[in-house]
Amino acid sequence: MSQKRKGPNLGGLLGASAALLTSPDLPTRTLPVNTLTTGKGQPRRTFPQGSLESLANSIREHGVLQPLLVRPDGDGYEIVAGERRWRAAQLAGVTEVPVVIRTLSDQEARIVALVENLQRENLNVIDEVDAKLELAAATLNLTPDQARSRLIRLTKQDPGEEAAALAAAFAPLGETWQSFAKNKLRVLGWPDAVLAALRRGLPLTVASVIAGSPAAHMDRLISLAEGGASRTDLRQEVERLAAPVESPDLAATAGRRLSSRRFLASLDEHQRKEMDRWLARMPNFIRDRTG
Repeated sequence: MSQKRKGPNLGGLLGASAALLTSPDLPTRTLPVNTLTTGKGQPRRTFPQGSLESLANSIREHGVLQPLLVRPDGDGYEIVAGERRWRAAQLAGVTEVPVVIRTLSDQEARIVALVENLQRENLNVIDEVDAKLELAAATLNLTPDQARSRLIRLTKQDPGEEAAALAAAFAPLGETWQSFAKNKLRVLGWPDAVLAALRRGLPLTVASVIAGSPAAHMDRLISLAEGGASRTDLRQEVERLAAPVESPDLAATAGRRLSSRRFLASLDEHQRKEMDRWLARMPNFIRDRTG
């Protein structure tokens, strides 16, 4: 009988993360920005320039209010939490930033980075989904791909040890693991064009309308959404695009043209001969009814 794998002590790591990120009594010091390097476990893939500029303006006025969490790395330090502040500080022309230095393992650093970023509202939705999936994977001691399918199955089962562990892991994030599995995890299966739009800032509720539309219409719908179209606008456009296009009634059109004196008078000699040749090939079932 195979022994069930045990996940890491995530509860302890999350508790330590919260203490490292929120405790007002942590000793701080300042370090030159050029002694810091970006974190290997940074879940945030994009740093919108406009957002960085806004934070840089705040730093120029008030300074860096929350210290960065770093860990020793060779001759310098690796940023565990606070890379966005570090980037904005450099835009603001700041040469030193306040830091809290801690010796953390790779796993501890990754968990702290995940929690710190997931607690911030401006995290890109794709980065959020990937980060929460990784947190669930660490909780269940699975790979992200394995955790993805396991989460879906767990939503259909009675609560057990795994569900309890996931509940504890998601508790600091303001969202239950069940809500994540049912409402956001599906995003990872959406078309690449929709995922790219989400990374550019397209709201999740709007993207969900586009994700279910025919592939041929996605680029147009994405352009409309990025131009300000609402969810209702997009639904109406999807319905319009999906409506069958009525083909023209060629027989009725031909009958109207042939009965029009103005049309017949507009024909030149070549066109009249061509029309006569065409009428000569008229099927008998039509000729018999016109006699």
